[in-house]
Amino acid sequence: MTNSNVEQERWKQEAEFFDEEARHAMARLAPVDQRTLERYGKLRRRRFNKEYRFRVLGSLAGKKVLDVGCGDGINAMTFALLGAQVTGIDISPGAIEVAKRRAEINGVTDRVRFVVSPLETAAFQEGEFDVIWGDAILHHLLADLDGVMKKITSWAKPGGTIILGEPVNLSNAVRKFRQALPIETDHTPDERPLERPELAIVRRHVADMQVRYFSIFTRLNRFVLTNMSYETSSALRRMIFDLLAMADYAILSVPFFHRLAGTAVMHGRPASPRR
Repeated sequence: MTNSNVEQERWKQEAEFFDEEARHAMARLAPVDQRTLERYGKLRRRRFNKEYRFRVLGSLAGKKVLDVGCGDGINAMTFALLGAQVTGIDISPGAIEVAKRRAEINGVTDRVRFVVSPLETAAFQEGEFDVIWGDAILHHLLADLDGVMKKITSWAKPGGTIILGEPVNLSNAVRKFRQALPIETDHTPDERPLERPELAIVRRHVADMQVRYFSIFTRLNRFVLTNMSYETSSALRRMIFDLLAMADYAILSVPFFHRLAGTAVMHGRPASPRR
């Protein structure tokens, strides 16, 4: 099988995996909860992974956002409802159909557009976007991470914001321990967390990159939150999750303990093109 055929087969497997997830998501569609907009539009607490990312972004009013690997459009809806013009790209036609339907339900069809394409073949204008957002997408693209990073950062305006949240593995011992736990996770065949060499690749393309680590105890969210939803969980469950998040934030503020993290948020601006 040629490299091209291998790539085509990988794209096919990825699309089929997320098409199946999209079928389940379509049955659960609902407008964005106002409490979600409160969290990401106003609260933006440092101890929570996604709230931290929205804190970094600041006001989204009037900004052009590219949601890389947008899936079924959950993040895209929040961006649009907070005032951004959003472009979402994903390899899964099923996920994009859900995203379009989600936009209709939330009344933001005039503020979003969606593209079905592998990132490797996508074509946007250089310097088109104020923000490039990626949520757990790079760990699916490790075979050509350098090329993907070069491409997506070229789509950001000079001085724009690159913000990426990814699973990480900074300790093989910790990863083996996690893999031994009886916790089922869905994943595609070729994905794995980013390791230190991959973080170095990302850093080459993101100038002044800052990294904030998360997810030691908050990996237990499936056991604490109802349907893994903070907003719809009881006050007691939210309080327990708050405590876990505060413990994570305190521990992971110490560099020695970064190796325990399960996810990392990386952000900065696009680096100058390498000659």
